[in-house]
Amino acid sequence: MKTIKTFPFVPTNIDVQQIEPNKARISAYPFETGYGITIAHPIRRLLMSSSIGYAIVGVKINGVTHEFDSIRGITEDVSLFVINLRKLQFVIKNTEQTQIVVNYSFSGEKVLFGSDLKNDEVDVINPDVYLATINDDAKIEFSLIINKGIGYVSSEDIRSIILDTFIPVDAYFTPVKSVVYEIENVLVKDDPTFEKVIFDIETDGRISAIDAFKNAMQIMDSQMSIFKSELKITSVSNNDTEPESNENKILFQKLDVLNFSARCSNCLDKKGLKYIGELVLMEESELKSIKNLGKRSYDEIVDKVKEIGYQIGSKLPNNVKEMLYKKLNK
Repeated sequence: MKTIKTFPFVPTNIDVQQIEPNKARISAYPFETGYGITIAHPIRRLLMSSSIGYAIVGVKINGVTHEFDSIRGITEDVSLFVINLRKLQFVIKNTEQTQIVVNYSFSGEKVLFGSDLKNDEVDVINPDVYLATINDDAKIEFSLIINKGIGYVSSEDIRSIILDTFIPVDAYFTPVKSVVYEIENVLVKDDPTFEKVIFDIETDGRISAIDAFKNAMQIMDSQMSIFKSELKITSVSNNDTEPESNENKILFQKLDVLNFSARCSNCLDKKGLKYIGELVLMEESELKSIKNLGKRSYDEIVDKVKEIGYQIGSKLPNNVKEMLYKKLNK
């Protein structure tokens, strides 16, 4: 029997299956009729467009001045060697690093494969990729700039952000190969119209399918957080008092909007911090004393706070502090 609802049913079940190292099936249910596609489609788009991956953005070869040059003693010319390098799928082992420069040197007769570029700093997901053939009297020295990023960035855009000594490379960061979703009907209390959303996700190995899904959820949450903030209607009195300024509204938003790294977010979360204003009000010594917060994470916080126009330990107007304390004590 149908009833009049005042709030849509909230899903209560989720099932996560890792089918292969790079494949996962994630399902959630039950959703109200029509909610399945409303939820599934934007999640798929985020997975395909905004999943974090790693890619080469620049190549520097010793003795080479441009990409149409040749390398003495190497079968491949520079352009073909760079094309082969572009096929590699790297992972930076230190997940806190967003960019790394890796140096390589090879000499003597050798067939160079992706596996030869593995070291303590980076891993290569597709080690069987052929790169070049080196003659017995030849030597090649080269450096790679590997970046963490999302989506696709053209070599022309990269040219302006790397050193002139490096050859810019088209960067394909997206590690997700495919996302397919299905919507099935499920029975809830004699009502067969509820929906179950099933995602089948496959990545290329630079990130696991489950981690890709988690990242997509974090991005969606941070993008939607702007709508979570309290909406206030400011009235203007007869004495023409100006409405409240927008200048300090960022202080009342959740920390998620600053997109901190996972380690940084975990430290702040364990401390019980929720709002940007809390960070701004903290003294440097207090921030540094947070358990497990290293220098890299501290610097990240300082930089993010500067980006929004504040500093750690800023002196805020009394009325702003009072409003912030009220929000924290709710």
